[in-house]
Amino acid sequence: METFFRYNWMVREQWYVWCEDVPLEELLRPRMGGVGNILQTLFHIIDVEWSWVQLLQGKPDDAEDFANYQNLEAVRRFDRKLRPDVEVFVTAWDSSMEKRAYIDHRSAGKTSTYSWGEVMRHVIAHEIHHMGQLSVWARELGKQPVSANVIGKGLIIPD
Repeated sequence: METFFRYNWMVREQWYVWCEDVPLEELLRPRMGGVGNILQTLFHIIDVEWSWVQLLQGKPDDAEDFANYQNLEAVRRFDRKLRPDVEVFVTAWDSSMEKRAYIDHRSAGKTSTYSWGEVMRHVIAHEIHHMGQLSVWARELGKQPVSANVIGKGLIIPD
């Protein structure tokens, strides 16, 4: 579990660097698909990751407003603010947590039950999905996207 969170965090940091060379108006330009624009997609990834971890722990899931994060540095600060909580949870993960039940009451009149392992894998896949959208938008801008390759990132060191 931890390896793929670290992968996502590493690639996210690479996207921040990629964004440094893109004018702010392009980062905020409405895009087809995704959640609106490049910065809003990065914000959304951070928010969803943190929110699910909060919910699993029975903590409040206080939503932030993207309107308060309208530049790259603000989104990076948002990530630096929330990631430590997520990292503590991820590094404490053990197999006993895999099948714990999370009961989701957020849909009006509907209750769903998920395993913690299912939720955590959803969080991982959610970010990877949005990184694919960022890659499409990068190509639309005529720029090389950040590599999605897991190989060669040094995440698992061989014996």
